[in-house]
Amino acid sequence: MTLPKNQTGQDWFVYVLVSEAGDRTYVGIAIDTSRRLSQHNGELPGGARSTRGGRPWSLAVTYGPFASRSLAQRVEHEVKRRSGTARLEWDGHFQA
Repeated sequence: MTLPKNQTGQDWFVYVLVSEAGDRTYVGIAIDTSRRLSQHNGELPGGARSTRGGRPWSLAVTYGPFASRSLAQRVEHEVKRRSGTARLEWDGHFQA
């Protein structure tokens, strides 16, 4: 018997956005990264308040897929521990 990946049956991704000026990054998780990018850019409702100032944003890198939201959140935390462009080069290892 195989179990579903998660309740929605979809994978989660960790994404890193870069502002057009290139001086800011934002890390988040989503099932649909293109929809989430549209939200951050103000094209759809629901973007994070902290991304309003850096618009427009572009999707720089995605990590995943991850079978559960909790695993994606763990990876998100690891990527957020880095700063700037180091967020674009996460090596897949968790720091102690």
